[in-house]
Amino acid sequence: MQIALASVDDAAKVADFAVVKMTTVTTPDVRLAALREWIAAARPGEPFTLAPASADASFRRYFRVSFAERTLIAMDAPPPHENCRPFVDVARLLRGAGVNAPEVFAEDLERGFLLLSDLGARTYLSALDAASAPALYRDALATLVRMQTDATPGRLPAYDRAIQQRELDLFRDWYVARHAGLEWTDAHRVQWNEGCAALLANTLQQPRVFVHRDYHSRNLMVCDGAANPGVLDFQDALQGPITYDLVSLLKDAYIRWDEAFVLDQVARYWDAARRAKLPVDADFAAFYRDFEWMGVQRQLKVLGIFARLYHRDGKAAYLDDMPRVAAGLVAACQRYAALRPILALLEGVGLTNASGAPDAASAAAVGYTF
Repeated sequence: MQIALASVDDAAKVADFAVVKMTTVTTPDVRLAALREWIAAARPGEPFTLAPASADASFRRYFRVSFAERTLIAMDAPPPHENCRPFVDVARLLRGAGVNAPEVFAEDLERGFLLLSDLGARTYLSALDAASAPALYRDALATLVRMQTDATPGRLPAYDRAIQQRELDLFRDWYVARHAGLEWTDAHRVQWNEGCAALLANTLQQPRVFVHRDYHSRNLMVCDGAANPGVLDFQDALQGPITYDLVSLLKDAYIRWDEAFVLDQVARYWDAARRAKLPVDADFAAFYRDFEWMGVQRQLKVLGIFARLYHRDGKAAYLDDMPRVAAGLVAACQRYAALRPILALLEGVGLTNASGAPDAASAAAVGYTF
């Protein structure tokens, strides 16, 4: 098994995010002072200390609240940029399904404050290596099947054509136009529309289940025993394609595995999903094709988001992850004739020559049949 770890470690990224975040808050930190007062009122008579826990790609900040007997996590999600209601609703949905998501102990939705159970500080990304991966992914796949089986998503919005197209257009608008500085011709736009139509024809016909939308190594926490993994950052959950979260996990933007390992993990999920009566395709080859096509949609979106985070939000750490995403994207597009319009566009913006991306000859050197 081969592994390529992120070139910037998780701790460094969190530190970078924290610095960027603090620049967006007025000095003195009025929200932090208000958060302290709110925690004191929510837990009267319990002295505590507050320390940064993490930050993410949004406006949310997280603090570890240390009481005498235990620690909790405080979320600061400033309105109008963030809405805590989806987090609270999905957390309860997941906990009701037996998933180890944070418990909400106190909430102030108007001001954007939550007090949550602490799932620890050890992410999957910090723990994954060739030795630990089989056991950690076994638990992550089992939790994924549980989410899809028991977290009934009937009241969640649909992951529909409009949302998926908007996500694809992030690549066009932020990676191609802003990051690469290119203006497409009419012929390029025709290629793009053809490629998007082929992708969406596949992803929209896939069975619908609960979709976390960011089920990957930075949002899974290493926990003890049956509680592993802890699941975070689920507030954008939708009802959508059954392969989406599997793609997030195994075509991770922050860590890359060789294809033999990914194929093995997809097969393990497929077997477990069939036993759980989930609506996966009975033909594994067809299911794996759906997995790959869903991966193309997500990886195009991710490249667009990473470009936006850099150019709009000043978060440069994500640039180091782009070659890893590009490598998986190019490999999948080289494999399917219907995705050649997208492959041609990737060649046009230089992604097929990105560090870590295989060329056509190397991609053809290894093949799998089912």
